[in-house]
Amino acid sequence: MKIDPWSSTTYQDYTRLRDEFGIQEFTDVFWKDLPHPHRLLRRGVIFGHRGFEIIHSAIKNKRPWAILTGLMPSGRMHLGHKMVIDEVMYYQSLGADIFIAVADIEAYATRGFSLEEARICALNEYISNYIALGLKPDRCHIYFQSEHQVVKDLAFLLGRKVNWSQMLATYGFTGSTNMSHIFSPLVQTGDILHVQLQKYGGVRPTLVPVGVDQDPHIRLSRDIAQAYRLFNVTVTKDNKIGVFVKIDENVDVLLDHAEKILHLLHFTDLKRISEYKALYVNDATEQDISMIDQQLAQTEPTFKGYGFLQPCSTYHRFITGLTGDKMSSSKPESAIFLTDMPKEAAKKIMQAKTGGAVSLEEQKRCGGKPDECMIYELFLYHLIEDDKELETIFQSCKQGTQMCGNCKKHAALLMEHFLVDLKEKREKAAERYNEYFK
Repeated sequence: MKIDPWSSTTYQDYTRLRDEFGIQEFTDVFWKDLPHPHRLLRRGVIFGHRGFEIIHSAIKNKRPWAILTGLMPSGRMHLGHKMVIDEVMYYQSLGADIFIAVADIEAYATRGFSLEEARICALNEYISNYIALGLKPDRCHIYFQSEHQVVKDLAFLLGRKVNWSQMLATYGFTGSTNMSHIFSPLVQTGDILHVQLQKYGGVRPTLVPVGVDQDPHIRLSRDIAQAYRLFNVTVTKDNKIGVFVKIDENVDVLLDHAEKILHLLHFTDLKRISEYKALYVNDATEQDISMIDQQLAQTEPTFKGYGFLQPCSTYHRFITGLTGDKMSSSKPESAIFLTDMPKEAAKKIMQAKTGGAVSLEEQKRCGGKPDECMIYELFLYHLIEDDKELETIFQSCKQGTQMCGNCKKHAALLMEHFLVDLKEKREKAAERYNEYFK
């Protein structure tokens, strides 16, 4: 399988995607003990992750952590885009520092938008809706890639650890791909990793919530973060926990430092082999690796390293479009946009594809297929918060006692109310831009 971050491909076999690309399953272990778990977590819309364990630990132990998300200002904001900001707002309520990158450089490189066009789109279609939806300005930083010199400088510097073969393998670039497009993933890596620089809060766990189509960017940024570490903490082939120095300079100084950190963490059974640049921690277990790694990472800037922790990620399922394909800004007939007129959105819903049978009689006899119905997805992802109410709709459809027309009317009414309220709040959003661009 190939994942292309710039295509409109619909990915349906999420289990296969997990298996082929090494994405871990996102189970209830990660959300059932969180305060008021968000509907996207508890309903399985978030299906996979990389490294969420350290985010979960930071939340539970009230330690600093951050979120980096981005928006592509090349089309209108629709319900598929709303899912990400819904997640971000939930995590903001749990104490995360929020960073939002407006990917105007990427829009220029891959979609042909001018920076000014991207700016207008970002403000009118995305930022105003983020504010209207409830994103708080506290500990929230929104910026344009083209105006963030630190991100651009970091992208250039980090590129030294990436070669052309890796970019080809990750993205499938061809001879006709323009160089701005080729460089844009490094800018995204700059976005993701710059939040761990001292100026922006320092080394700490970082979460990037994305659709699975963005996984190539996550893999690239995780590889680069690890490539710039001074220490590597891992399980050896003979099942020992080892701390290894990754560079050839100041090895003894770094091993002395690692030994000091390990003693502070109350590990005492240590074996040092300087010629291997190694320190074995005989009284540590695999469960201790993350803690040791984070403690060492936070001190690496002292030795002129970055100390980047590998960014974590979560992956959400795509919402089905009104036509049965992926909801996409480039296919207006497939999407409900947040700037749609309420009556227009309601009309789209009434004309949408459902999971119902071919006739009322068959629906009553055999029941519907809510798992294949985009109207049910509207309830699941966006419109109904109460899980019991959602379960009632699901069972009524399966049993043939709920007809598609009634579901559509209910969804259309809920959507109208939502868009009317959102429009009122959006009209006041421009007055607050300065609170978010800091």
